[in-house]
Amino acid sequence: MSLLEFDFMQRALVAAVLVGLAAPAIGTFLVQRRLALMGDGIGHIALTGVALGFLLGTAPVLTAIVVAVLGAVTIELIRERGRTSGDVALALLFYGGIAGGVLLIGLSPGASSTTLVGYLFGSLSSVRTQDLIVIAVLTAAILGVVLIFGREMYAVCMDEEVARVSGLPVRFLNLLVAVTAALTVTVAMRVVGLLLVSALMVVPVATAQQLSTSFRATLLGACGLGVLASVGGLTLAFYADVAPGASTVVLALGGFLVAAGVGAMSRRTA
Repeated sequence: MSLLEFDFMQRALVAAVLVGLAAPAIGTFLVQRRLALMGDGIGHIALTGVALGFLLGTAPVLTAIVVAVLGAVTIELIRERGRTSGDVALALLFYGGIAGGVLLIGLSPGASSTTLVGYLFGSLSSVRTQDLIVIAVLTAAILGVVLIFGREMYAVCMDEEVARVSGLPVRFLNLLVAVTAALTVTVAMRVVGLLLVSALMVVPVATAQQLSTSFRATLLGACGLGVLASVGGLTLAFYADVAPGASTVVLALGGFLVAAGVGAMSRRTA
């Protein structure tokens, strides 16, 4: 039985490729800024957006986008003002996002536990044609931001003070990274799930870092590894009947272990 015989799997595979490209692309900048867990925080906030969509009877993806963007901007503004450190700001949104999501889901008559699990851990059959269009548009926007502002975002990630002295709009670029990360979370939640999306943003980047020596090579390598992990995880989920998010992350972690071993051996022989 071929997975391509089913329309929903064809849509899911296209979504997996798009997610595999988008998540590591922006994740590379988050890892560079030592904000690897930002995707987790935004994912928890997006859960509140999903629950709000069910409560209001609107599209959960659209409310998740709005709430995730607002949450990401809040994280960045709190971090920038310096009154609360970045990790504390993330922790506050972790707890607030998951609590708000569970509370609103409990108040939403149209939401079931099965539906919620699909958003938390990904669902093969949940990717509809409308969802695929939204994922494609958001992925194009994310990759467009990386292509257009990649150099400037990299400069800010390396050293904000030097970038500010050089005349770069540091606040705008920081907010751009945060908003793009929020869009990435909402893009990936149908395939990987909100609780595991951060892994797809971070693990392929960490894997590429074991084998590359430049930022550009890390970015391109992470995107390639992200696609392999997403498509491989989706295929494994189909044949083994497991959650696609979990299988994707397990494959990505396996790739990291292999790359770490290869990288260690190459450094010893160098």
